[in-house]
Order: sequence, then structure tokens, then C-alpha cells
Amino acid sequence: MTSVGAADVMAIRNAVLQRNAALRDAAARPLANTVQTTDTARVDGVAAGSPSFATTFQNALQQVNTLQEQEDVATEAYERGETTDIASVVLMQQRASISFEATLQVRNKLLSAYKDIMNMPV
Repeated sequence: MTSVGAADVMAIRNAVLQRNAALRDAAARPLANTVQTTDTARVDGVAAGSPSFATTFQNALQQVNTLQEQEDVATEAYERGETTDIASVVLMQQRASISFEATLQVRNKLLSAYKDIMNMPV
């Protein structure tokens, strides 16, 4: 597994914000202006070979868990005196904290979207 830095988290955040803006713009356009396409390979609109949402979400949670575990190991090693590099320990703590906060925000957005969908009139 590769480690996720603050720059990576910010890049992902910016990509999500850009997609959100694009979706908002697309939703604001009238339906008549949209291009009609047909995809006979997949009816549900998912490209063949692309990972499912569940797989993507599970991988993201696994990365967050890995960062938390690495932070725990680094902190315990510092407490035992095995390492004296406090900067790397603090950096690991911040990476773990940022990834957890981002995961928490995604969870909050998913719950909010679920509530909005459940409150929609039929």
C-alpha cells in the first residue's frame, strides 16, 4: 500500500469539488440540451471493467485503516525510545488525522444524501 500525503488528500478533495460543480451545472441545464447516448455493452451506465462503488469505498477505508495503524506503530516506537525523529511521528499523526476527517466527511455526505433521497416524494 502506498501512503497518502496531505497533498494527495487535497488533490482528491479538489477533484471531488470539481465533479460536484460539474454535476450541479449538468443538473441546472434543461433535459432537452443533453446528448442522448446508448451503450449496449452496459445498460446500467457503468463502464465495463471499472470497479464498483463498494470496491472503491472499501479500498479507501482500507487505506485509512493502514494509515491509522502506521501512526500507532510510529507513536509507540517513539514512546519506547526506538526512534528520535519526532517530525516523522507528528507527520504520521497528521496524515492519519486528515484521512480520518476526510472519511468522516464522506460518511456525513452519504448519510445526508440518503436522508434526502428517503424524504423525496414518490
